[in-house]
Amino acid sequence: MTLGDMYPAILTLVLIGILIGVGLTVLTKLGETTSGTAGTKVNATATAIGDFVTWMTIIVVVLAASVIITLVIRSFSGQGQR
Repeated sequence: MTLGDMYPAILTLVLIGILIGVGLTVLTKLGETTSGTAGTKVNATATAIGDFVTWMTIIVVVLAASVIITLVIRSFSGQGQR
């Protein structure tokens, strides 16, 4: 992975973040206006998606760490060989 490979990955993460944010907003508003079993299901879905959002930070950290490790390995490869 190079720095040029980061651009599509970052765009994908931003797009996922925007879609999750809009989706949670819509589900929250829908859950407020819906009552009964349907409202409970909508709220459960919003909660489940909200739990996934906590994993987004871990995904970003792993992606950044993989790029840093790859750059370090590539910069030191070939050193010490004559």
